Parts: sequence; C-alpha cells; structure tokens
Amino acid sequence: MVAWVAVSAIRILVVGAGGVGGFFGAKLARAGVPVTLLARGAHLEAIQRHGLRVRSAVEGESVTKVEAVGDVRGLPSSDVVLFCVKSFDTETAAAAIRPVIGPDTAVVSLQNGVDNEETIDRVLGAGHAVGGVAYVFAAIESPGVIAHRFAGHVVVGELDGRPSPRLARLQAAFTAAGVRTEVVPDVRRALWQKYLMISAQAGMTSLTRAPIGVIRAVPESWRMYRRIVEELAAIGRAAGVPLADDIVETIVTAAEGLAPEAYSSLHHDLTQGRRLELEALHG
Repeated sequence: MVAWVAVSAIRILVVGAGGVGGFFGAKLARAGVPVTLLARGAHLEAIQRHGLRVRSAVEGESVTKVEAVGDVRGLPSSDVVLFCVKSFDTETAAAAIRPVIGPDTAVVSLQNGVDNEETIDRVLGAGHAVGGVAYVFAAIESPGVIAHRFAGHVVVGELDGRPSPRLARLQAAFTAAGVRTEVVPDVRRALWQKYLMISAQAGMTSLTRAPIGVIRAVPESWRMYRRIVEELAAIGRAAGVPLADDIVETIVTAAEGLAPEAYSSLHHDLTQGRRLELEALHG
C-alpha cells in the first residue's frame, strides 16, 4: 500500500518516447504511475491511436495505453521529467518543457554524453537537472512500436551528491515498475563509466560497420577499442572524475561479455541515415 501511494502520487513526463523513453515510460504506466509521453510525428499518432507496443526479447510483447502529447502546454507541472532526447536536441527540448517545470521538478537526463545536465540547468535554471545512466538497449522499430533487446536498469544522482526526496520517490516508482534503480552520491563518476563504454562501442561498431564479435576477433580493431577506453579514462581523470584504477579493465571485460552480434545505437542511426550524436559521443 505504501509503495502504491508513493508511485501514484508522482507525475512523470517522458521527453522523447523513443527506445529508452518509450521502454521505461511503458513500464511505469503499467505499474500505475501517472505518465505522459512527449512524442511527435507518426510515432505520436500511433501511440495515441493504438497504445505503445513494446516487443521485448526479455519480457515478451505488451501494449500499454498511455497519455501521449505533442506539446506540453496545458499539462500540469511534472514532479519528474525523464529526459531521453538525442543530445543535439537537448537545448530545444528543454526550452519546450518550460511550461511544466515547477520549483522542484527533477529533469533526469538519460542521454548519451557527460554534459547534458549543464545545458538543461542553463535553459531551465540551476537545480533542475539530475544525472542519470540508463543501461538498456531499445529502439523504435516502427511508429508506436519499441523493440527491446536487453537490460533495463537505471543509476541516478543529484549533481551535488545530496540525498533528495524527489529521487527517493522516483526510485520507488521505478522499483514498482520492475526497474532496478540505484541512487548514487557521485553520479558524475557513473556518467563517465558509461561514457567510456558507449564511446568505444559506438565508435568502433560504426567505423567498422561490424558487431562487437568481429571487432574482438580482429587484433587491430580490438586494440583500437581498448585504446579509446584508455584515452577517455585519461581525459576523465584530468577533468577531476574519480574513476577507479581498474576502470579500463572493467570496461574491456564488460565488452568481452557482450553478445557477438551487439552493435550500438550510433551504428543503428548510421545505417538508418539519421543524424548522429558524434559530438556527445566523440567530441
């Protein structure tokens, strides 16, 4: 009963109902959390007409009826915004949601890169942005349909490291939805840990047009993968991020454990002819 009161009392807006936002938004909605998806185009129209369909290799197929809009004007203020747009849309999307930002609204960036939070706070005012890391691989398969391949847990944290009631409520909502959620005191470290992994994975799978299994099998490409991780770790430490001494080995070991057919979202966008997050992922 306590958990239900907590999740039903939190109002969540998902900005960007693509793979990440759509997957988590659907799970939250199925758990009874008041969720609104901000989407556009044919994807928005399909969700409004038929609901959001998730085809998961882990959880099976589901269709969720969830509120979806193309404009936030007229909506009540949100307690939490899950900010899931591509990094190059951060400034525009943040400006578009000003009407639903209250004094204590948390805008949780679940994006690629390590500096989206700065942009969010610059646009919306200091104290709104929250760091977040989503460990999930999902993408829009067709309008109104999300294909989910693996994982689905979240790491979040206030930028100043303090515990906060708003993140405790978000954690309760995610937990009720079956999403493992960790609240950490140093989210910047978590952001960089993921960045080391996704930058190498995205760069190498896109450059070679090959999955990780092929990259691992070719000594030259596997060495290059490792060199990317090493260089980014050095940059992170130079920026004052307290990365673990063994972070390179940790990332490389994780890459060794990926399914041989794994690519990256950057490779997916490349093959689909979409705009690429090159600046956020590779500077």
